[in-house]
Amino acid sequence: MDLPAAYIRDVVDLVARWNVTPDALLAGLPISRADLAKPATRVPIAVCGELIARAHRLTNEPALAVYLGMQMRLSSHGFLGFAAMTAGTVREAIELAVRFASTRTTMLGLAFHVEDRSASIVIDARPALGPFREFVVIGLAVGLWQLGEELTGQKLDGVVEVSFAAPDYLARLPLANRIRFSCPVDRLVFPAELLALSLVTADPLATQLAREECERELAAMVHAGLPGRVRTALAEDPNASLAAVAKRLHVSTRTLKRHLAEHETSFSTIATDVRRQRAMLLLDNRALSIGEVATRLGYTELPNFTRAFRKWTGVTPAAYRSRR
Repeated sequence: MDLPAAYIRDVVDLVARWNVTPDALLAGLPISRADLAKPATRVPIAVCGELIARAHRLTNEPALAVYLGMQMRLSSHGFLGFAAMTAGTVREAIELAVRFASTRTTMLGLAFHVEDRSASIVIDARPALGPFREFVVIGLAVGLWQLGEELTGQKLDGVVEVSFAAPDYLARLPLANRIRFSCPVDRLVFPAELLALSLVTADPLATQLAREECERELAAMVHAGLPGRVRTALAEDPNASLAAVAKRLHVSTRTLKRHLAEHETSFSTIATDVRRQRAMLLLDNRALSIGEVATRLGYTELPNFTRAFRKWTGVTPAAYRSRR
């Protein structure tokens, strides 16, 4: 398991602001500056983790992930970044990012949900990221937000929610009020109306070319993006059965279950998570009663929804709504 070298180059560039040289950061690691300059280089997760830990020690800056996100460059995301940059709208850019995220790494996935007036991008960071999972989630969430503002040319409303506790360094950062901690999942939540915003760098022809290249990269990675494709299918039709989704993806149900198991997940696990994401977005809409939310999710009895939601998040729907 690994990450593209472009992401490590971004860390090398970032720590230079604290006068940390590339040689100091890379000393003793099985990766060189010459390796990082090659577009095809992949860096093993264990090496990434050691490099991030060293960057924190050498800079003595615990908020490195935030600063990394604030300087995130679309060029670091290869053809996917180019496709997103030239998309026509925010929605199109998000859909491209979700579909092709696995072409960059299988260590995390993205999911996109829209319910009524709320939308969210869920960051599914794999446990294999280990101790620097928090670093990756914060950096990516902040990066996606600043890229959104850069591509639309305006300030965007919304918040970042993460599943871990608030770090001590947060209070001194200007975006402290835009991040919520100890939440059920890692995600960006924002008004659905933002999805219609046009991008200042839109270029339909360029998007088509970049998308075709992304499709080729995805095809070369056998079944790498399958969990994300299942999520997309269920987001569009939450009541779809295993057989219906398998038919849509042009595989047998047996093949679909086998390949999902290879990704350490299952159809029922993904379906449950999609329902959880829908529930949280619907609860964000205070125009709906909790009973109406339960009905939209297919629950005929409110207590059944309450038990399910507590199992998903650790709190009741009422408690979840009240703390927001």
